[in-house]
Amino acid sequence: MHQKKLYGTATVGTKGQIVIPAKAREELNLKAGDELYVVGMPGGSMLALLTESSIEQYIQQLNLHLEQLQSVSPKTKKNKS
Repeated sequence: MHQKKLYGTATVGTKGQIVIPAKAREELNLKAGDELYVVGMPGGSMLALLTESSIEQYIQQLNLHLEQLQSVSPKTKKNKS
């Protein structure tokens, strides 16, 4: 599920644009016009491009974990009584 792969490098152009390597676009099914969310860490140590569907899946997983935590939380059980 959490396999990582290095697809190559990308160079930032004078307009701030980068080209995603062809192999990455092919394997990740990225097409011209697809919108990607750009996230990073302050200081420039990390930059990631996320598809909307990957963000939706992440939010669903967070909600599932939150529901599981709430179901076992003593505080939550008291409030339900």
